[in-house]
Amino acid sequence: MTLLVLSVVGSDRPGLTKALAAAVLSAGGNWLESHLSRLGGLYVGSVLVDLSEGRVEALRAAVSAVDAAGLEVRIAPAGAPAAVAGETLEFSVVGQDRPGIVRQVTATISDLGANIESFRTWLSTGAHSGAPLFNMAANLRLPAGLSAVMVQDALEAISGEIMVDVAVG
Repeated sequence: MTLLVLSVVGSDRPGLTKALAAAVLSAGGNWLESHLSRLGGLYVGSVLVDLSEGRVEALRAAVSAVDAAGLEVRIAPAGAPAAVAGETLEFSVVGQDRPGIVRQVTATISDLGANIESFRTWLSTGAHSGAPLFNMAANLRLPAGLSAVMVQDALEAISGEIMVDVAVG
């Protein structure tokens, strides 16, 4: 079996996920995991597909029909699954929206040697002020020797500078 990642982007409209799923199935593929969403008015995402050896060209042909309908589909081989070691940790950040929050938080995480395994950001509206609030949620994989307390301390150390509340759990 071959693991492939499909990266997709195109104008959002009803039926795109159905068309993509039909293309995967018609090539004999199995849809394993996906992250699909509407972002900036576009349909964007990624899909992990398991496909029998020798069926990649069949998948390329099947997605070309979806491609012709305005959805760009890129097919790439998935990386070899790495041995998963280390504690996992979830954290969230909320604060008034401003440039630089993502850079500061990800720099802090990177400096600690932690790996971001999932990362999501979105804007919401403050309940009382109506001002835009920046929200971030992430899952980390911690290297040996790095504890959740150390991550929390590092994030709290920058929270005042970037004016956000941090929750680690």
